[in-house]
This record gives sequence, C-alpha cells and structure tokens, in this order.
Amino acid sequence: MAAKTAVFSDGTRNSGHSLTVAPIRKALAPIGIVAVLALAGCSTTTSTDMISVDRAQGSEQNISSLSSVISSNPSDPEGYNIRGSAYGRAGEFKRALEDFNRALQINPQFYQAYANRALVYRNMGKPVEAANDYNRALQINANYDVALIGRGNIYRQAGRLNEAFSDFNKAIDLDTTDGRAYHNRGLIYQARNQHAQAIDDFSKAISLSSSSAEPYNGRGISYLAMNDDENAFADFNRAIELNDKLAESWANQALVYEHRGDRARANRSFSHAVRLDPNYKPAQDGAARTRGGNS
Repeated sequence: MAAKTAVFSDGTRNSGHSLTVAPIRKALAPIGIVAVLALAGCSTTTSTDMISVDRAQGSEQNISSLSSVISSNPSDPEGYNIRGSAYGRAGEFKRALEDFNRALQINPQFYQAYANRALVYRNMGKPVEAANDYNRALQINANYDVALIGRGNIYRQAGRLNEAFSDFNKAIDLDTTDGRAYHNRGLIYQARNQHAQAIDDFSKAISLSSSSAEPYNGRGISYLAMNDDENAFADFNRAIELNDKLAESWANQALVYEHRGDRARANRSFSHAVRLDPNYKPAQDGAARTRGGNS
C-alpha cells in the first residue's frame, strides 16, 4: 500500500480522506454517513466527503511556520503540499488549491497532491474536477488506496455502483487499513439488499476505527433490515455514545422505538434529530409521524 500521512485529519472522525503527504504513514480517517430507514424497509445509506474545519490550522502562527519552510526551500513541492493541507483543513479552499497547484507545477508526478486537491474540489462541490484529479493520481500510482477510495465514493454517489465497487475492492485487495473502503463497499452491498455482506464490511470498518459512529449506523440499518432489532438498537445507541451530534443516529434510534410501538420515545428521538439538523427530512417525517404518541 502507498505510504501517506494525515496532515489534514480530525482524528477519530473525518468523512473524507485525509489530506496527505509522503512518505509518513497516515492515520485512519473514517467516513461520514446519513442513515435512513423507511417503515417498509431499508434504503441505502449515503456518505459525503466533507472537511471538518479547524480554523487553528489556518492561524497566522501556523501558516507563518509553514511558509518559513517553503521560503527555506522554495523548490520542494512537499512544503506547498503541507501548507495546502493546512489551508484545506482551515476551510480556506482557494489558498489550498493555489498551494497544491504550485506543488504540481514543481512535480507533476506528485500523486498525493492530486488526491489532496481532489478532496478540496469535492468540498467545493466540484465532483468532476475531483474525479479528474483522482484519475491523474491513479495514472501515476495505480495502487494508491486514497485515490481509489475517493474516486469510488464519487462513483457511488453518482449511482455508478459497479465502478465504485471495483475501486473499493481494489483498495481492499491492496490490504488498505482505511476503514472507508469497507464502509463504502458495505453501503453498496446494502443498496443491493445484500445485508449479510454489508454487516461483514461494516464490522471490518468498525474494527479499523472503533471510535467512529458512522459504521455503527450503517451496520444497524442492515441489522434492522434483517429484523434484528436488538443488534440494530445496540449499534444506534453506540453511535450516539460516540458522537451525540449526528442527527442520523438519533433518527435511527427512533425508528427502533417506533418499530417497537413506543411512539413517545420515538418522537423524542426524532425531535432531537430535528433540533440537531432541521433539514434532515427523515427526522422531520418521523417526528410528524409519531407526534402525539402515547407514553
């Protein structure tokens, strides 16, 4: 597997790939997930590559330090890649792109910088540009798991499931330790109603990043689709323990309450999900559906 490190990572939870530099090894960066279960059955969960903004990364002190490194060796593309990663995590995408562009001008074979730029493009709502950069990274290094997973997620969200599945499979065949490969492949199994396989993949993702809420939500959805309320409920509750700010987790918990006929608790969980994310429609619908439930 290609060597890389997480310059841009939020530790236990990052829904996109980490902005990377070579040659240090990167930390696991899991993926973000929106889980929805209709009363009649299970629908595919989705995930997005979103940067968790940390403004301190763009602080004057941090950028000044990184700029000093560049000034000392302006022909080294790694300096621009590192500073671009800091800008990216700070949410300063235009400056991040400028640094990645400069790194690639100096070294057009710098595949990590292509993948980093792709992640920024994704967060700017430019999936075509992101896919082009992932393709370029893979032309240079066909075994770069970060690019395979990133491109696979673009394919999956575009409904090109076979191509996405192929990318995730290849990353897994390369013995990636990035749980997002298993998580995203699990989402495809889920979309195909292959819930036993999905549960296996979500479980592997959990083993690689046990502190991430998202794969617990994914696995819980497949457990619920297989009428295993007990394990589903345990997974949704664990997701809430790990990150109580995810509306999806509370809405998923509410679905189990609702399935059990406990409309009062279901409404409380749905309503809490709405407070966390007023635009999350499954929570809105669930709250309306269970309003006035008996205690």
